[in-house]
Amino acid sequence: MPQFAANLSLMYTELSLLDRFAAAARDGFRAVELHFPYAFDPREIAVRLQDNGLQLVLLNAPAGGTDPADMAHAWAQGARGLAAQPGREEEFRAGVLEALRYAELLRCPAIHVLCGTVPPGVERESLKDLCVGNLRWAADQAGRAGCDILIEPTNLRDVPRYFLNRQDHAHELLDAAQANNLKVLMDLYHCQLVEGDLHGKLQRYLPTGRVAHIQVAGVPARHEPDRGELHYPFLLDTIDALGYSGWVGCEYSPAAGTSQGLGWMKGVTPRVV
Repeated sequence: MPQFAANLSLMYTELSLLDRFAAAARDGFRAVELHFPYAFDPREIAVRLQDNGLQLVLLNAPAGGTDPADMAHAWAQGARGLAAQPGREEEFRAGVLEALRYAELLRCPAIHVLCGTVPPGVERESLKDLCVGNLRWAADQAGRAGCDILIEPTNLRDVPRYFLNRQDHAHELLDAAQANNLKVLMDLYHCQLVEGDLHGKLQRYLPTGRVAHIQVAGVPARHEPDRGELHYPFLLDTIDALGYSGWVGCEYSPAAGTSQGLGWMKGVTPRVV
């Protein structure tokens, strides 16, 4: 079965962030992902990873901001990314470079770059070339550090007016950018809310090799994967049968305590890597 990574921005929130690493390791995780680690010195995070035998497999580039202090709090202040934001190219580049600094220090192989929202009165299609140019630049910078840049289709209920919503639109951006290390983060929670047909989407896109990371959560409430309308045993079997070798991020908000809600993983034997 697939190998799972705990999302420490949403899981174990009863603990301070730096204490969540040990909790995840105690529950058997060997990898973690983070949304925005920029409020912490990367050396502090590196110690927690090493002490607990964990690998950081994904982090987000800052949602906005031109200096580290602003970047650390941009999402909380309403920023939703910059790749498709007109006139903010320098801010976008500063954020990518800061993400790469963290990724290099933490040996993280993938950075999720947020596209941002479509400004009022602007047509989405008019932003495509801007987004492609920004992503191509980011992929070039990341390639020098041996990192992948990921983009994630996101549902409009959680992030109104978000630029990127559909799997086919994400792959169109990859076609246009022509960068081998620009790939897709396929979040099955977002995909179900926007498009459905998860089995069909997995069959279509996993064989391309362009999906570098998968995330899971229950639908519709984004709790544990076994809560809600999706049958995850079937989907995980599908992922495995298609030969996917990447990580599956547990990006959900536990309905109660994190450890108590991990029963959905019983009987699931992750691959040893």
